[in-house]
Amino acid sequence: MASESRHISVWIDRHAADVYEYASNPANLPEWAPGLGSSVENVEGQWYVETPSGRVGLAFAERNEYGVLDHDVTLPSGQVVYNPMRVIPDGDACEVVFTLRRLPGVNDEDFARDAGLVQADLTRLKHILESAAQAQ
Repeated sequence: MASESRHISVWIDRHAADVYEYASNPANLPEWAPGLGSSVENVEGQWYVETPSGRVGLAFAERNEYGVLDHDVTLPSGQVVYNPMRVIPDGDACEVVFTLRRLPGVNDEDFARDAGLVQADLTRLKHILESAAQAQ
């Protein structure tokens, strides 16, 4: 059975390479995606994030030239959640698209809440990167 997905995106007035460089670094997550977790730690090449639900593992796709930021989040239960994410170039700007997939047992209200949290994180990413460009 196919799961339900919602594509959530934001346009960022920065080169795709700059956005990819920043967003692909797990150490930056607490700044732009605090909903995921409050702190990030690299232990022997594996990234971990402290969340309200406990420590979760985080593994991004290998660095690539296509803007693919797909990542797996391993929950404290051991369940692995695959999260598709892309930085899509458009001239001097780009679009960041995150695909939110509804997990089994997630009701409409929680799915909508999760979508709002992802949108807030992407909006924060936009503000951080566009503000940094203006400061240069």
